[in-house]
Amino acid sequence: MSKDELFCDCEVIHADVVDSVKKKMPEESELYDLSDFFKVLGDSTRAKIIWALDESEMCVCDIAVLLNMTKSAISHQLRSLKQANLVKYRKEGKIVFYSLADDHVKDIFEKGLEHIREKK
Repeated sequence: MSKDELFCDCEVIHADVVDSVKKKMPEESELYDLSDFFKVLGDSTRAKIIWALDESEMCVCDIAVLLNMTKSAISHQLRSLKQANLVKYRKEGKIVFYSLADDHVKDIFEKGLEHIREKK
């Protein structure tokens, strides 16, 4: 990509396009929340946990063994994922099972992974 391709050298502002996009622009608070959403996914350990939970519901012990990490470290990451509404949990006796919060999380994660794999 040449230097000229990175900059717009026009003098005319395309007001119709700007107005149209401006009307559709999400609220600032929504964009802030969206940014936070992607920040949570931006940690490789949390991405591994999301991948694992995309495959199957799992308890902390199972995830810890899978990722060769401590239960404490996994619990810490799950707390962040839970606060961001990316995972949910259910109790079965003394065991807590985690899963993805909903199909949106699954879809976003799988689409992102598909995008990465296509670029290779």
